[in-house]
Amino acid sequence: MNTPAQEPAVLQRIRHAILDGEWPPEHRLAPAALATRFDTSTTVIREALTRLTGEHLVESRTNRGFFIPRLNLREFNDLTQLRCATETLALRLAIERGDLLWEESLLAAHHRMLRTPRQPGTGKVGFNEEWRVAHWAFHQALLAGCGCETMLRIAATLAQSTDLYRRWAASAVVDAKRDVEHEHRELLDAALARDAERATALLREHLEETARILTAAGLRLVDAGQALES
Repeated sequence: MNTPAQEPAVLQRIRHAILDGEWPPEHRLAPAALATRFDTSTTVIREALTRLTGEHLVESRTNRGFFIPRLNLREFNDLTQLRCATETLALRLAIERGDLLWEESLLAAHHRMLRTPRQPGTGKVGFNEEWRVAHWAFHQALLAGCGCETMLRIAATLAQSTDLYRRWAASAVVDAKRDVEHEHRELLDAALARDAERATALLREHLEETARILTAAGLRLVDAGQALES
């Protein structure tokens, strides 16, 4: 599995644009236009879009091309349950197998996230991009000690899929009355204490609470005419 540093730059840039919400659900991704924007060939763009289809960030429709997926609340809830099952298993294994290096990496990831502002501070709605990356890195660090690349790859794909929903309900997540920093600290402490039962219960609760907030926000988006299905 390629690390972000090993991936083609164009693939990273398109992925970031999607997760930043530059194109709305159902938007058609025209390879020629993207090739001009990213100063590359349509072949490179098609390869990147095909890769992103495998990550469920792009949808390929026969004879129609590539699109930003239409968001579906039922699918989102299914993805959340799959993510809970995968990540709690990976975390349990990480707690059993993780060494001192895992603990150090987890502490460093948590420190970086804690020191990074959540909101952009520029009047924009949503999350600071640096915080989003740090948040992603913390959750990946939690699981990294499991030592199972296949499980980590599945977990990363599911997390990216649910990130699309987080982006389109970003204001609801930011405004939600919850102490996210406390939730992350409890997760960190339980993992370092090697308390698998508490850590996995906290992780499931953390993911499901985000899902509840996004589902409620999604219902409001439907009322506002956004491309989101119930």
